[in-house]
Amino acid sequence: MSDTAPHSGQRQDGMSDEERRGLLRERRIIAQRTAKRVLARQGFQKTLRERLALLDEARDVYDLDEPSDVYGNRVVEALEEKVAGLLGMEAAAFFPTGTMAQQIALRCWAGRTGNPAVALHALSHPEVHERHALGQVSGLRPVRVTSEPRMPTAAEVRDLAEPFGTLMLELPLREPGFLLPTWEELTEVVEAARERDAVVHFDGARLWESTVALGRPLPEIAGLADSVYVSFYKSLDAFGGAALAGPRTLVEEAKVWRHRYGGQVFQQFPTVLSALVGLETRLPRLPEYVAHARVVAAALREGLAAAGLPWARVHPEPPHTHQFQVWLPYDAEVLGEAAVRQAEETGTLLFTHSWEAAGPGLAFTEVCVEAAGLDWSAADVREAVTGFVTRLREETGR
Repeated sequence: MSDTAPHSGQRQDGMSDEERRGLLRERRIIAQRTAKRVLARQGFQKTLRERLALLDEARDVYDLDEPSDVYGNRVVEALEEKVAGLLGMEAAAFFPTGTMAQQIALRCWAGRTGNPAVALHALSHPEVHERHALGQVSGLRPVRVTSEPRMPTAAEVRDLAEPFGTLMLELPLREPGFLLPTWEELTEVVEAARERDAVVHFDGARLWESTVALGRPLPEIAGLADSVYVSFYKSLDAFGGAALAGPRTLVEEAKVWRHRYGGQVFQQFPTVLSALVGLETRLPRLPEYVAHARVVAAALREGLAAAGLPWARVHPEPPHTHQFQVWLPYDAEVLGEAAVRQAEETGTLLFTHSWEAAGPGLAFTEVCVEAAGLDWSAADVREAVTGFVTRLREETGR
């Protein structure tokens, strides 16, 4: 080997693969902030000044002359009551994170059922993103119903080889494409768990936007489960936070564990006010986002097909929520470079999120359609696809 040949992980320009990816990530973040046209401008992508401006809307959702909260009272209690009402549950408790809320809910149910086994999907959030916290922190034992990139079936729940105390269903299931079952499939899965003498908990981080595909209002959806966790930032654009809703006795027990887990925060009014704003102003618009995501997804498929790519997939189609995946047969770095270049050169950022490798020469990204995307017509999407593919071919030479 020549002394001047690049070593493993090093490119001819002297940058390592890690440095190259880091630079692309920084360029993408800048593009997200500065692009004139995007399909979504999500809160976490904004500046501190822009995020603080969200609280200007708080005067319309809560009396700001009321005393502030201390250890979960006043405005926090107002949010808890609102969430319980929206979901048709007896009570709700505010948590600083969904990870904490969900672990505590499952722990409480394990104590009541006498069984620490939690049946869940192998691609669910606790299995993929929480570093084995159910077992390491809460003494629970995850039992995987399936690892297939789809929702669990009633037959799989009935045929699970060991008993379990709780069935946890993530609605929608993010990892394989923000997937939802049909209403009939969901009710059958819940019934299968009841036949196994198990309780049912919904990981509803994105439950807010599930009403369109399921064809039912929030209280009817949540009413299938014994408890539900919801997020305030994933779809509602709040600063953070989550809520656990269910029977009053469960919620009161969960508040005890919330204190033990370190979730009894002294003051939480900025996050709580942002959640109230989200429930008032963002929640009513989610069905509109879902409807337009279907327009965008169809136009993406049409544009990619017209561009003559060797293979492309929009998944699922139509989208079940206002978020979905796009798959293309190229390396993730090449796709990311084409997306960022388009934004830098034209002011249009079609693919806001990073591209993730799914195998040699195959990658996917998540597409989210929110208020900023409502101005995009199908023709606008197809035009943006043309610009993206042009740069993709420049990157690859094919």
